[in-house]
Amino acid sequence: MRSPIKSLLTVALLVALGAGGYLLWQQTRSTLPAGLIMANGRLEATEADVASKLAGRLIALTPKEGDRVEAGAPVGRIDVADLVAQRTQADAQVLAATQAIAEAEAGVASAQSSRALARATLKRSAELVERGFLSAQRLDTDRAAVRAAEAAVRAAAVRVEAARANETAAQAARQRLDVLVADGELRAPVSGRVLYRLVEPGAVVAAGGKVLTVIDLSEATMTVFLPAEAAGTVNVGDDARLVFDAWPDTPVPARISFVADKSQFTPREVETRSEREKLMFRVKLSVTADWLATHADTVKPGMAGVAWLRLDPATPWPAQLAP
Repeated sequence: MRSPIKSLLTVALLVALGAGGYLLWQQTRSTLPAGLIMANGRLEATEADVASKLAGRLIALTPKEGDRVEAGAPVGRIDVADLVAQRTQADAQVLAATQAIAEAEAGVASAQSSRALARATLKRSAELVERGFLSAQRLDTDRAAVRAAEAAVRAAAVRVEAARANETAAQAARQRLDVLVADGELRAPVSGRVLYRLVEPGAVVAAGGKVLTVIDLSEATMTVFLPAEAAGTVNVGDDARLVFDAWPDTPVPARISFVADKSQFTPREVETRSEREKLMFRVKLSVTADWLATHADTVKPGMAGVAWLRLDPATPWPAQLAP
């Protein structure tokens, strides 16, 4: 059986702990600068995949995980030897089509010459028939020859158009192969840092197969959740400050880039269950481009930190949050 003295001591200890915790909470709360609100979040960045448009064997992949790559820079290569051979064949087909055009045009010239001769012959025949030196039957024959010559000219012109169409098709096939061969050169879609190297040279990748994942460091954001009374006082474009656990003495300048127009329950991973029962507004903060440009090598998505926002834009930032 527990003694009354021990019970009283236990109660007194609990009361003391509760009072101490309340005082600590009040002290921590009082340290929050007036006119500011804070919220927890993590740094986020867009991930872009380097994928192959072609199915084939990966014969080169230069960047390692952690390497920085520039947008448009070559990072790997797919084996396109078969496509190169097809392009050589297409070159020959283009040449053959060009020669066919020349032959067809020569045919037009020949047909036009035959037509001119047929017309001249018809003219002479008509004069001779009129003088009585030739029969009318000869005139009919020469007229038929002119009609045949004119038909030959039209047929030759059609052959020229067909040859030109064949040349256009051959050139289009050649250009398509040029594009496919160029697609064998894998290039970084964005400037950033390689997060994952998904395959190694020698692997056969499918069309659309991913080989690298790159973090786009041109934009870094933090998403936080604010209560309605606070969300109603902040606007897109307002200044903010981010303080990361890894850099507690280095406030990072940011701007509000998005404020949700509808409230939602705060996700489980952001707050406790009791806090999730409150409707909150999602707010996104973007790190300023100038700061990112000079700290790209140190930024690491996933870093936990605190976002500070001003409820009144006229409120000055305290010294500890000055950029």
